[in-house]
Amino acid sequence: MQNSATPTHCPYCALQCGMNLTPVPDGGVEVTERADFPVNRGALCGKGRTAHQVLSSRVRLTSPLVRSEGKLVPATWDEALDRIAGELRRTRTEHGPDACGVFGGGGLTNEKAYTLGKFARVVLGTSQIDYNGRFCMSSAAAGGIKAFGLDRGLPFPLEDIPKTGCVILVGSNPAETMPPSMRFFNELRENGGTLIVIDPRRTKTAEQADLHLMPRPGTDLALALGLLHLVVAEGQVDEAYVDERTAGWEEARAAAMAHWPEYVERITGVPVPQLRETVRMFCEPEAAMVLTARGPEQQSKGTDTVGAWINLCLATGRAGKPFSGYGCLTGQGNGQGGREHGQKADQLPGYRKLDDPAARRHVAEVWGVEPDSLPGPGRSAYELLDALGVDIRSLLLMGSNPVVSAPRAAHIEERIKSLDFLAVCDVVLSETAELADVVLPVTQWAEETGTTTNLEGRVLLRRQAITPPEGVRSDLEVMHALADRLGVEKGFPTDPEEVFEELRRASAGGPADYSGITYRRLAEENGVFWPCPAADAEAGHPGTPRLFLDRFATPDGRARFVPVSHRASAEEPDEEYPVLLTTGRVVAQYQSGAQTRRVDELNAAAPGPFVELHPRLAARLGAAEGDPVAVVSRRGRAVAPARITTGIRPDTVFMPFHWPGEGRANTLTNPALDPTSRMPEFKACAVRLETVKS
Repeated sequence: MQNSATPTHCPYCALQCGMNLTPVPDGGVEVTERADFPVNRGALCGKGRTAHQVLSSRVRLTSPLVRSEGKLVPATWDEALDRIAGELRRTRTEHGPDACGVFGGGGLTNEKAYTLGKFARVVLGTSQIDYNGRFCMSSAAAGGIKAFGLDRGLPFPLEDIPKTGCVILVGSNPAETMPPSMRFFNELRENGGTLIVIDPRRTKTAEQADLHLMPRPGTDLALALGLLHLVVAEGQVDEAYVDERTAGWEEARAAAMAHWPEYVERITGVPVPQLRETVRMFCEPEAAMVLTARGPEQQSKGTDTVGAWINLCLATGRAGKPFSGYGCLTGQGNGQGGREHGQKADQLPGYRKLDDPAARRHVAEVWGVEPDSLPGPGRSAYELLDALGVDIRSLLLMGSNPVVSAPRAAHIEERIKSLDFLAVCDVVLSETAELADVVLPVTQWAEETGTTTNLEGRVLLRRQAITPPEGVRSDLEVMHALADRLGVEKGFPTDPEEVFEELRRASAGGPADYSGITYRRLAEENGVFWPCPAADAEAGHPGTPRLFLDRFATPDGRARFVPVSHRASAEEPDEEYPVLLTTGRVVAQYQSGAQTRRVDELNAAAPGPFVELHPRLAARLGAAEGDPVAVVSRRGRAVAPARITTGIRPDTVFMPFHWPGEGRANTLTNPALDPTSRMPEFKACAVRLETVKS
């Protein structure tokens, strides 16, 4: 352990808040304030403050486990690695390379994500790789690429938010999901700007808004189209901007004009006066922003929904200008970098497309293989999980817990159980790891060095602060050892900086160009925004904190309007299932809860699942506060205590998704996929409620 505080970053959400890790006498570390990082300026939420507790050997894995006679028992590293390599080799021999699957996570560092994609394609030769970031912001990515030619969560730093005139926050609750970010929205209002929150619940964020719209879940697309209709009808289109910087306006305009305000009110439940007030507040100031999150994105029409909100920005001249634009509030810690460097089914490092011959040639040269040896695009995350035990017989899984986090989770749990072989690398024994044939204990954030890319596109250096426990190895060491056992002796270094140097070369010239970024620069400059190409000048490229100010990343430099129209969710309420379910997070837990549910302070604040419902709905059901309520969908049944509040629509119930077992929200959710992004429809499905006899 080092003798002084180590500056690093939180392991949880995409803010990647700065923190210091300081040694304490008992051999552990404590989290202390780090005020120099501009994203959080020292502020931390409860998850960040307690993050060091998951480093304890009391809660984490410290020995490989191998299944023997139906039970996971301790084993040596050689035994565990030999078993994995042998099973993967057998699967390839008997069923072909695509019978081997790889599933990654949005919490892996850039170095691990890069190496995992390389391992799948070079060592296993499989196309079957994807990651849980597909469940996070793939619809926003697809919408951004269609409109702007490039996907980066935010095209500007968070510090720009207080300088704009109005923010429309769609389906996001940062007061609970990323609390330190709320200071930017508070400063916006202190500076005279306005905050509009769109959410079917009156969340802690909505309570701080100047205007709160409460649409039915699954109707955000119609809402955005209705606002654009009013922008046109009220003469608020920035005609000069549209002519100079965009293409496709007439088709998008025609589509929007079919969504007149009264029609949109019937679909969404948002009154026409609120629609008009939203347009006034958004168009009145010189600059404005639209920020989306999982609410509008986790839908079977999420890409079109994002496109509609982008169209609103383009029509009003609010993109590619200072303090204006569309952005996505990324969820997972490295959700941005995780998809940029190759663990997504259709991508190669640098955000290159796997089916682009030039991209294949470039990356193949860096990897020292023939371009034709690289497999083509594979299945998306849910489709990959759904194929387990059928087309995919063995799975290597890193940093994900789909037994809790996947839609239609009971079905996915059965698919995982049907595998011939499952190997999991994790820091704790998650619900998915409990089903594995081999579990490998790997290092976590404070025990290793590596880079992540936060929601702003700011590449950051996480530094190792402590020595990992005896018996724990890094994911890079795991992939090196497996590659060696499978006949690839070179190309899988274990030093993260060496991996990053290769990543720089692989990303050079791609949309997400990291070639001008080094570990030294990251340490000295507190992060560097991509794209940052290798520079000719001595000073180096400064990075790109603000995108699109001169041109968009399209061949002609113009942003593209995409004509879209409202369509219903994949599953609407009916007589048998008359209520809408939507899901989300609570402040004290994170994602599938595999780590946060092991922290006493966080469990005390959020001990278990619940069903949030309106008093009128509770009265019809005959349920009182705290009564067990069953929520039933076409996919399964979940039971949790009732939490009765007027802060939710009477036709909607809400469940957080952090817990396994009887209260697992994702037992209920619908895996209907967006046709472009392949994002499942987590945010809207039809359910019925039942009382539960005690």
